[in-house]
Amino acid sequence: MKDSFEPELAQWQAAQRMRVRRQVAPAVAPAELGPDDEALRGTTYLIDGQQRLSFGSNDYLGLSQHPALMAAAHAAIDRYGVGATASPLVCGHSPAHEALEAELAALVGLPRALYFYAGYAANVGAIPALVGRGDAVFSDALNHACLIDGIRLSRAELNVYPHGDLAALAQALQASKAQRKLVVTDAVFSMDGNVVDVPALLALCERHDAWLMVDDAHGFGVLGAQGEGTLSHQGIAGRAGVAPAWQGRVDRLIHMATLGKAAGVAGAFIAGHPAMVEWVMQKARTYMFATAAPAVVAESLRAALRVMQDEPQRRAHLQTLRQRLREGVEAARLPWTLMPSETAIQPLVIGSNADAMQVMAALDAQGVWVPAIRPPTVPEGTARLRISLSAAHTLGQIDRLVAALAQAAAG
Repeated sequence: MKDSFEPELAQWQAAQRMRVRRQVAPAVAPAELGPDDEALRGTTYLIDGQQRLSFGSNDYLGLSQHPALMAAAHAAIDRYGVGATASPLVCGHSPAHEALEAELAALVGLPRALYFYAGYAANVGAIPALVGRGDAVFSDALNHACLIDGIRLSRAELNVYPHGDLAALAQALQASKAQRKLVVTDAVFSMDGNVVDVPALLALCERHDAWLMVDDAHGFGVLGAQGEGTLSHQGIAGRAGVAPAWQGRVDRLIHMATLGKAAGVAGAFIAGHPAMVEWVMQKARTYMFATAAPAVVAESLRAALRVMQDEPQRRAHLQTLRQRLREGVEAARLPWTLMPSETAIQPLVIGSNADAMQVMAALDAQGVWVPAIRPPTVPEGTARLRISLSAAHTLGQIDRLVAALAQAAAG
C-alpha cells in the first residue's frame, strides 16, 4: 500500500489538490451563549483550535444552533433515546419520522415524502430504484457527485448535456429510444449558485415523455415564500399546494432536498406522486438496508420546519447580506470574478489552484475562513473561494470579509 499510494498522494499534493480535514467546533458552546454573544452563534468557530469567522458552512438560515431546534432535540432524547436501532422497514421508523414526512410533503405541496438519513443516500438509492438497464438518464454536466454516482449505480444509459443547455437536452431526448427517460439536475448548483429553470425542464419532459428529478439541496429553506424551495420560487408548488397551471402535470416530477443545509440538521427527502414514493421505499437499497436516523434528528427537523415558516426575516436578511457582499466586492475592485448568484452561494473565481490556496491562506491569517474549491470539484482553471452566507451573519461581518479580501488582493 505504501508503494501504491504514497507516490499518488505526492502527485496530488504537487497539483495543489490535497484536501485537509480540520477540527471545527463553535467558538462558544451554543448553550453558553449570552445576549452579548449572539453574533457568534453559527458564524464563529474554533478551526483547528484557532477562532475564525466562517463563511464555509451550508447553514444558510443559521438554524444549526437555534435554541428551538436544540430544545426539540433534548425533548426527543428524553422520549426516544439516541438510536433508531434498525432500518426504517424493520423497527427504525418512529412517530417522529412519520410526522416529519407528512410535514415535509405539506410544505413542498406534493402528496407524499420519504425521509432518508443523508442526501447522498437519497440520490444513490432513489435513482437506481427509478431506472435501470434499457432506460436512459440525462444529466446536467455540473450535477453533484451523488447524482452522478446514483446514475452509475442504476446501469441506465447515461447522456450528459452541457450545463443548462435545454436545446441540447431536447435533441438528446428526441433521439433516445429508451423505455424510460429520466432527466436529473440540481436545482441550485452547489459550486456556481445559479438556479435551473424547472418550469422549462418540466415542459420539455412533458413533450418527450420523460421524468424529471430535481435535487433542491441548496434551494430548500432559502427560496420560496416559506422556504419551500425552488419549486415554490418558480411557481410550481409550495405550501399552498400545486399551482393551478401545474395541476396534473407534476406526476412526472421527483423532488429531492437535503435537510443538513438550510434546515440545519441532517438527512434528506424525496417527494412526489405516492406510487413513486412507495416504489422508492420498496426498492432503494440505501433506505432498506441502512439503520434509520435517530428520532432525535426527526424531531429537530420538525422544529426547523416550524422556524423556517415562522421566521421569514431570516431569508430576507440573507438577501440583504448577499447584496451587501456584492456591492462591497464591486467597490473593492478585486482582481477576481464574483459569479452571478441570487442564492447564499457566492463563488469568487480565483483561477489556479495555487492562487486559490494562497488567497484562502491570506484570509485565514486575518481570522476569516473561506474554503478554496479546486478541481475535480470544479473545472480546471476555475479554482475559487466558495463564500457561503448564513442568516446568522451580520452586515459588519460581511464588511470584515470584504476588507479581508481587499487586503489579500493587495498582497
